[in-house]
Amino acid sequence: MTTLASTLYARSFPRTAAWLRDLLLILAGVLFLAALAQVEIVLPFTPIPITGQTFGVLLIGAALGSKRGAASILAYITGGALGLPFFAGGGSGVGILTGATAGYLAGFVAAAFAVGWLSERGLERSVRTSIIPFLAGTIIIYVCGVAWLSVVVGGLTEAIRLGLLPFLLGDAIKLIGASLALPAAWRLVGPDPGQAERHNPPTPRGYKL
Repeated sequence: MTTLASTLYARSFPRTAAWLRDLLLILAGVLFLAALAQVEIVLPFTPIPITGQTFGVLLIGAALGSKRGAASILAYITGGALGLPFFAGGGSGVGILTGATAGYLAGFVAAAFAVGWLSERGLERSVRTSIIPFLAGTIIIYVCGVAWLSVVVGGLTEAIRLGLLPFLLGDAIKLIGASLALPAAWRLVGPDPGQAERHNPPTPRGYKL
């Protein structure tokens, strides 16, 4: 199955070369995530801020698919490391890749791929199943983020206290929001014409069924 962004792009620009389509979709994901990273709430008791990044990663993975989604997150991280103000609160630089939030950034890549892989199988199209890819992506981000944070702060218990517990409610809201947004978007877009064609192949000329 195709993902939401590729379906919309193919319908809007059917003659665009595939490589250019992929490049533009990846770039759009980078800019979208960079914008959401600027939505930042600093908590005084933890080095991990509240941002819109998790929500953005889930949507990018679902909309772009596994390969394009992961590539978009990698491009976002690369741009921030090279000095572009992409990270939370306009941050940038290689130092962030070894700081307290480095594990979450690595988790973003893996989560986008996992959410995209599940979405390519149609799980994000129905409210009944859409929570599955987004829950999987959220868990991946937490596992990677807390694992690295435990190295930085010197213990798993402290990492859970600083990097997991304060964010559970907010990320649950983001997860539910993504789970509702994607099926609603698919209803607006309509069925995937490629899927319909596979289920209802054209009748050969000269024959009636």
